[in-house]
Amino acid sequence: MNQKSACILSMNRVARAGEQSGLSGGKGMPGGIGDRMRALRMLSPALHSRMERFIELSKQGLPRMYVEGTFVHTVRAVDSPSGRHMRPEGDNLRYTAKCALGLACVDLETQALVLDGGTAAQLALATIPRAERETDDPGAVALAAWAVAEAAGHYAETLFRKLEETFASNEPLATVDCAWTLIAALAALHLADTEPLAGRARNRLMAAQGASGLFPHMLPASAAGRLRAHVGSFADQVYSTLGLARYSVATGDAAALDAADACGARICALQGPEGQWWWHYDARHGTVVEGYPVYSVHQHGMGPMALLDLREAGGRDHLESVIRGLEWIDRHPEVSGSMVDENENVIWRKAGRRELKKVARGISAATTAIYPGFTLPGLDTIFPPTRLDYECRPYELGWLLYAWLSGGTVRRLEPTGSGKPV
Repeated sequence: MNQKSACILSMNRVARAGEQSGLSGGKGMPGGIGDRMRALRMLSPALHSRMERFIELSKQGLPRMYVEGTFVHTVRAVDSPSGRHMRPEGDNLRYTAKCALGLACVDLETQALVLDGGTAAQLALATIPRAERETDDPGAVALAAWAVAEAAGHYAETLFRKLEETFASNEPLATVDCAWTLIAALAALHLADTEPLAGRARNRLMAAQGASGLFPHMLPASAAGRLRAHVGSFADQVYSTLGLARYSVATGDAAALDAADACGARICALQGPEGQWWWHYDARHGTVVEGYPVYSVHQHGMGPMALLDLREAGGRDHLESVIRGLEWIDRHPEVSGSMVDENENVIWRKAGRRELKKVARGISAATTAIYPGFTLPGLDTIFPPTRLDYECRPYELGWLLYAWLSGGTVRRLEPTGSGKPV
């Protein structure tokens, strides 16, 4: 089957799945636990309205980031004598795969407006040849395989073969790469026998999980070096939680759900007083290593993505924490400027410290390696977190769409009478 035929077949599969689950037009599962926007509206009508605006902003902001068949690395605000303008920079395979997943949750008309007449399925399929060449980036390969399976309903055999080779090598692996491999394998369960790969990814994640419930940045943790072996990022927690929660639904693995639940509970316990999802954690002791930057995508996309998946998998309900995280977008105490630019249709990237070369992160990693939970006195005074980063990366808007419009994806992993997911 050629790529064009595969794309047409995949679009039909995706359309049928959307009709069966209520996902047509990105509406989630009406009336059910998968209807994420409905759940938000029940708890906070005002925030629901704000999130509806963010969804529209994402749809309107993504087209300028799509250039010559792929998504750029970032768009950056640049000041000049003629005023401020937005400058696209680079291109990024990982971000393109993430955008394909987010855009698969919206209607075909919106997809065409963003993608110059194309579809999310076509965008996902187009990542295959490039990912085949990315031999040194298992994360990009895993994201492409995930997008192709979920957004296009197609099994990317060559990409999964590369992932199997990565796991067979037993070389150190980034935690997010392992988690993305797990999620990709689960997305393809109805297309091929990917359960063995999913099981290996599940085992590597759970073997590395700390007693606190948190995950380190590398597998094994020691691969990050002596002063950073204990550190795990917010992304490490998000994708591990998401992957293990989905695995529990697909396989009935209660231990995987317990692991996801433990991680979700710990990051919520550590959430900042204004709803901040902090950046770096100590996976050994379950404490914060370094809070800043606070990234907008963590607040509106990645935090909700993990915790709403966990909820739909049967784990604990952390909607209140999700809401506090969303509120930070408009109530951030760190920076005086707005995080949202309605004119440019972007949500600015982060509130960070005024520092050079992430020096605070290095100091915090070194001190907490020796003294867990220690915070250098005066750090916020020396390096105040008052810098607003005027850039927006396309995956941030893609993940916003995915987090809020992908409801029902988890439940469709439940085995049917044939033993395969829906």
